[in-house]
Amino acid sequence: MTTRRIKNIAIIAHVDHGKTTLIDQMLKQSGTFRDNQQVAERLMDSNDLEKERGITINAKCTSIKLGDLHLNIIDTPGHADFGGEVERILSMIDSCLLLVDAAEGPMPQTKFVLTKALALDLKPIVVINKIDRKDARPYEVIDEILNLFISLGANEEQIEFPIIYAAGRDGWAIKDLEDERKDLKPLFDQIDAYAPEPQVDEKAPFTMLATLLASDPYLGRILTGKVYSGIGKINMPIKSLNLEGNTIESGRLVKLFGFNGIDRVPIEEARAGSIIAIAGLKETSVADTICALEVEKPTPSMPIDPPTMSITIGFNNSPLTGTEGTKVTSKMIKERLLKEAESNVAIKVTESPEKDFYEVGGRGELQLGILIENMRREGFELSVLKPKVVLKDSDEEGKKLEPIEEVVIDVDNTFSGIVVEKLSSRKGDMIEVKPTGNDRTRIVFHIPTRSLIGYQREFLTDTRGTGILNRIFHGYQPYRGSVVGRQNGALISMINGVASAYSLAAIQERGALFISPQDKVYDGMIIGVHNRDNDLEVNPVKGKKLTNIRTTLKDEFINLTPPKTLTIEDAISFLNDDEMLEVTPASIRLRKKFLTATDRKKNISKLV
Repeated sequence: MTTRRIKNIAIIAHVDHGKTTLIDQMLKQSGTFRDNQQVAERLMDSNDLEKERGITINAKCTSIKLGDLHLNIIDTPGHADFGGEVERILSMIDSCLLLVDAAEGPMPQTKFVLTKALALDLKPIVVINKIDRKDARPYEVIDEILNLFISLGANEEQIEFPIIYAAGRDGWAIKDLEDERKDLKPLFDQIDAYAPEPQVDEKAPFTMLATLLASDPYLGRILTGKVYSGIGKINMPIKSLNLEGNTIESGRLVKLFGFNGIDRVPIEEARAGSIIAIAGLKETSVADTICALEVEKPTPSMPIDPPTMSITIGFNNSPLTGTEGTKVTSKMIKERLLKEAESNVAIKVTESPEKDFYEVGGRGELQLGILIENMRREGFELSVLKPKVVLKDSDEEGKKLEPIEEVVIDVDNTFSGIVVEKLSSRKGDMIEVKPTGNDRTRIVFHIPTRSLIGYQREFLTDTRGTGILNRIFHGYQPYRGSVVGRQNGALISMINGVASAYSLAAIQERGALFISPQDKVYDGMIIGVHNRDNDLEVNPVKGKKLTNIRTTLKDEFINLTPPKTLTIEDAISFLNDDEMLEVTPASIRLRKKFLTATDRKKNISKLV
């Protein structure tokens, strides 16, 4: 039996540059599926939130066979908030496809993922995707990519990157722009010719680095990773080591899986260089080494950048607690958060000074919002406080340092002035401004992370929904002073009950509403945003008094503006220090931290 060659690659790119769509076509054209098999689009985006939002959240492994080549491919997230997923999977691969949009060119996340890849001495294959766009500018984009490689300190071998032009959606790739646009064979040939095979030792004892952790209702905890040495066989005795070299647990390789397409398939053995999955270990986690009993040293793991933002999550203590969810206790919430931190190395969970609350550190509002959304869909009821950035002390002068983001904005020329004005007022430093064609401008800012909390919705309003904002962590710099927060006050219910259309019709003249008639409300709940900068207490429950006198049809007609629908990220970014977010499987409600007006006055000094 001929031994298959193994190559492990990842597809890395900025969000929405076409990674998952390209993998779909690679799977189809490699013969992984039958000719008559129905295959969904973006099949690597497997969970509900990924399908709904059209983004990749979790890194996933797939495999295709090309002759005697067994090609393992890892699809990675493109959004900066999920950069931790990208960082850890790079240890499993030996090469990567750097996908860049033919019109947009390198973007913030492109720089981030390329930095990590170059640091591991990987030699990327550059794929200029969406080359069929009318506004494609391939030669300029190649120059921008080359400049990016040079600025990131790429060595001579890395700078001599091969280039493939592709349209992933249509399933073709070419080496030269004049070539026939037929299929992905030029891409497969380039991978086979350029990507190296794993540098491993099959004769050494078995070692595997656990890189991904998932759960399965039938198999339990499943650890995926690369075999760095030796051969793993079913029922062989093994142990796991943490990064300090201490034994975590011992056992046997009772369940061993390889990959065929998007499916896990049982295998009897796995040789060095393979990417495999193991089930049956109860304590082993991400970054641990699974190995033969004689192994004493763990396999090194790439350090993960620390969180730059944190949010406080705890049990729901509103008057409506327990009416819409099944998981309401602090203990349940703690166990769920610790489970998340175990599988997601970019998440850190610590006890909060707030009783029965927990500090959850992450990379941004989207990542933390996704966690909260997943928990609500699992039946949890939560209270969430305003997010905070993670500060640290300067080594030299003892000054406070804060996280700074690099923000890249593409906007119509008409709106560039308001964007520059808003970001400058938020302590941002403008780094670059340049035209990008079609009456649009690209603006680059370095701005404190905290200044961007709540800005996305305002940005879309200012640019009439036409602006595109991308961000990536840039580094820590001295604290830049206070930043102006939300300009508008809140409309606060002063009573418990059910909202009436009659009352809301009068209240909407004071601002924009978040609720509809028949929604449940309570004293201290925020039902809208006030037109002015102060909070206003209102009665949304009051109904029209009945009389024996017939009214005209005009008097009975109530015209209500549709309420603002808030996503979890919108609601989180709306919060002030004295406010909280109530999240249940059925509802997203904003509220004051202290519900009654008396308590708010009494505890004004205690507000976070």
